[in-house]
Amino acid sequence: MLYPALFDSFERARWNMHADVPWNEFDKTKIDDRHLHGIKMNAILEWSSMPTAEMFLRDNQHDVDFSAFISVWFFEEQKHSLALMEYLRRFAPEFLPTEAELASVRFSFDPAPALDSLALHFCGEIRLNNWYRCARDYHSEPVIRAIYQLLANDEARHARAYYSYMQQAVDSTPAEARLAFSKIGVLMTNSRMNRAMHPTNLHVNKALFPDDTVNGRLPDPEWLGKWLDSEIRFTADWESKVERAILGNLSGLLGRSFDTPHALRKYQKSLAVQDEI
Repeated sequence: MLYPALFDSFERARWNMHADVPWNEFDKTKIDDRHLHGIKMNAILEWSSMPTAEMFLRDNQHDVDFSAFISVWFFEEQKHSLALMEYLRRFAPEFLPTEAELASVRFSFDPAPALDSLALHFCGEIRLNNWYRCARDYHSEPVIRAIYQLLANDEARHARAYYSYMQQAVDSTPAEARLAFSKIGVLMTNSRMNRAMHPTNLHVNKALFPDDTVNGRLPDPEWLGKWLDSEIRFTADWESKVERAILGNLSGLLGRSFDTPHALRKYQKSLAVQDEI
């Protein structure tokens, strides 16, 4: 089982809401309403780990190891939301999300192949790590900079944990795992398809379509694209970091060299053809 070692490593790395956030360094001259609106939206997005955890537990009933790990992942993701809300509670309570706004992003996701979901969220954690690092650089207010750095570090740890379960899957069901992981890798490195390529931006419930993305249920559904493009300026340089990280990790995982998304697409197509034979 991977869970005991992952639990121990997460315990050792976990930060404290009171001791590790420099609340007393808050500088109100370095924050404005646009910044605060973004913090609110991110707090709500982090809250959507709730239906994601419910999906993981439902679709992984066969895997007690991974299901146990989700308890730790869920705790830390909800802590992210709470840290952002604590920032707003202390310094701008008028921006706190309402309970109804938080509840709006909790809805059922359609069942999906467990390996697809695993790879999707591995890639999502890499992207989120980079979004938060970019947000840290964008902000000048010391407390929110520190919070975004803590969140970025957590997302990197989550990606590494997901990767360990992907390695386990490649060892136990190599053909199925390689096909699933390469397919999702192609999707998540296709920035032309969606500049905000992240699980929260994907349609996940056919019965609710088109109101079935987490981002679409935010109080400001257009916010994420504006935040990335016009505020924190998640430029092509940042996008290339996400792409390189996904391709590099998949190269190591699948035992091939993927220097470009095209190389990964070519590999995935070859696997799909073999699967049809």
